[in-house]
Amino acid sequence: MSNEKWVQDLWEKIDKKLSRVSVSAREKLPYTTDEKGEYDNKTGKAVTWWTNGFWSGMMWLMYDGTKKDTYRITAERGEQLLDEALKQVEGLHHDVGFMWHLSAGANYRLTGNRESLVRNFYAANVLAGRYNLKGGYIRAWNGSGQKGFAIIDCMMNIPLLYWASETFGDERFKSIAMAHADKTMKYHVREDGSVNHIVNYDPQTGEVVENLGGQGYAPDSSWSRGQAWGLYGFTLSYIHTKEERYLQTAKKIANYFIAAVCDDWLPKCDFRAPAEPVIYDTSAGLIAASGLLELAKVVPEYEQKMYYNAALNLIKAITERFADWSEDTDAIITHGTEAYNRGMHKTMIYSDYYLVEAVNKLMGFNTFLW
Repeated sequence: MSNEKWVQDLWEKIDKKLSRVSVSAREKLPYTTDEKGEYDNKTGKAVTWWTNGFWSGMMWLMYDGTKKDTYRITAERGEQLLDEALKQVEGLHHDVGFMWHLSAGANYRLTGNRESLVRNFYAANVLAGRYNLKGGYIRAWNGSGQKGFAIIDCMMNIPLLYWASETFGDERFKSIAMAHADKTMKYHVREDGSVNHIVNYDPQTGEVVENLGGQGYAPDSSWSRGQAWGLYGFTLSYIHTKEERYLQTAKKIANYFIAAVCDDWLPKCDFRAPAEPVIYDTSAGLIAASGLLELAKVVPEYEQKMYYNAALNLIKAITERFADWSEDTDAIITHGTEAYNRGMHKTMIYSDYYLVEAVNKLMGFNTFLW
């Protein structure tokens, strides 16, 4: 089967399943599925949960690719449900980028909705307010012992700040994003292209106190989703700033990721964990695949095929082994893993989101939400 036919077939399978689920889950902000295969709902007390923007983002990707109103209606409803989180400011965190840039931000960029612009700009100010002036980093979480915590995931949140600078002509947001990216590049990215998940800084000086294993196997291991966040995040920083150091960093992380998965293209949860037990994280592969497709657009011509083909190999391997096209279940991709020691081999909304985003690009729609 040609790649073109494979992509078209995959898009049609996605559309068939999500056309139904977009209606049945319209009043939810899904994260994972229950034992019946039905989506849970992160509204109410859980409304500040970090993944709550992926559902609307996925719906906007499907709407832009199909023009079916069912997707637009569900995307708009997800954004409205997320309004409750704006009232719980003490529960907000650095993942406001994931939460609003993919929901309200997508709505504004695709439709020009003024209310969505306001929501996204509010989120950008929340994220900018988490920047530690003395330490030079964006604080990740709110725990009393986590004042110095910065994590590699934040590279995917700072595009919200680039957007704010570009939209409002205010360089302060871009300056914060680049300061955080530079610090992340220096202390999270190792020489071989592997990354640290959590770096704990002294909040008064910005000096490194310790590296923490976080969701990986150990402090010196290589959590695969962290690799994917870094790969994609530095690619996005290059796209928004055209600073060569970000492109070179993205390539270094990408090369490490590709070397770690090229045997079967099924990412383990941690690339440096013991061989047994085998713990997969399909979300890492799909995040990386979408990032690799963006990276392939901005590297020199002779490098493009390597990154593009790696993205194809990841998507093919994961969908052939771990995709559920049943009409009895809500999620598509199985075998995502929250962390090396918890939440193993489950469905997660961002696995499906990054599958849809990657296939959207392969279809030629290129709906850029970052």
